[in-house]
Amino acid sequence: MIDYAQKLNELLLTTARQGASDLHIAVGRKPIIRIDGILIGLQKEAILTPEDTQGLVLAMLKPEQKEKFLKYGDLDFSYSFEDKARFRVNVFFQKGYMAAALRLIQAEIKTIEELRLPPIVREFTKLNQGFVLVVGPAGQGKSTTLASMVDEINHKRTEHIITVEDPIEYLFVQDRSIVSQREVRSDAPTFHRALRSVLRQDPDVIMIGEMRDRESIATAMTAAETGHLVFSTLHTNSASQTIDRIIDSFPSDQQSQVSSQLSATLVGIVSQRLVPRIEGGRVPACEIMFMNSAIRNLIREKKIYQIDLVIETSLQDGMMTLNRSLAELVKRKEISLENAELASLNPSELRILLERI
Repeated sequence: MIDYAQKLNELLLTTARQGASDLHIAVGRKPIIRIDGILIGLQKEAILTPEDTQGLVLAMLKPEQKEKFLKYGDLDFSYSFEDKARFRVNVFFQKGYMAAALRLIQAEIKTIEELRLPPIVREFTKLNQGFVLVVGPAGQGKSTTLASMVDEINHKRTEHIITVEDPIEYLFVQDRSIVSQREVRSDAPTFHRALRSVLRQDPDVIMIGEMRDRESIATAMTAAETGHLVFSTLHTNSASQTIDRIIDSFPSDQQSQVSSQLSATLVGIVSQRLVPRIEGGRVPACEIMFMNSAIRNLIREKKIYQIDLVIETSLQDGMMTLNRSLAELVKRKEISLENAELASLNPSELRILLERI
């Protein structure tokens, strides 16, 4: 008889020791880990049967979690492994069988320098109010960048920081600030209830783990409008696409008002990709947009397509296009041209830029 709790611990330990970001458990395959963006099967492990995946999944669940999982078919939660590592977990059914995707959360929150983010990102942590978004595809380090900026505030300023997360990822160690971390389901019954109540908890800084829908976007903008500094993430590819997505998430009769509100509250967007380094590991390539009068007017006038040009021509103000960030990494021989083109939204423009710099 297999001890699935012990087997789970072995897999989690292997994931942490090999520096993987993710562990995947599914029927018909060996357990798979992701290292530097590449999926690698654990060759020493056996191919998982339906009984194996069920045993491994249920070994992570408390009775009340198991009940919700069986009722709804999927569940998000955080899982701590012997105080050595924490994982963000999604368990789900596929083809009638249980499966799981586990994301390793590093115990230590890295600084902006350690993450090799552009130093200009620190400017967002000095603001007293406004709406800051970190965007990009899944698995590109958005949560890590967000945690780094919030922790910078924790160490440098005396503020009340409230996070609303589903589930809690990074654990902040309170320093100069008070940090209240609220997890959906354990600290609040729903994401929306946690967001609705956050303004009554005397926050200075609010971190919303992810913008999920129209209500969370509206709450974030209202919080920024009423004098708070709000950080969040969104699954979009660029600053201009992010603004479009926010406005389009509202009914057409509300979009003019939302455009006006967004132009007044948004202070910046960081869009990032993690690109494989030539020497191993990954490095962030970032598009950085700071709000200025030109971009405010473009948002109000619904000329979002012109924002890319403003970013491109505002290098002296600290803004940066994704292509320029990629080009500089190629020029410094940190990443290959091939990987830069894969990460770029406009590879032909990237090649032209590389010829100029």
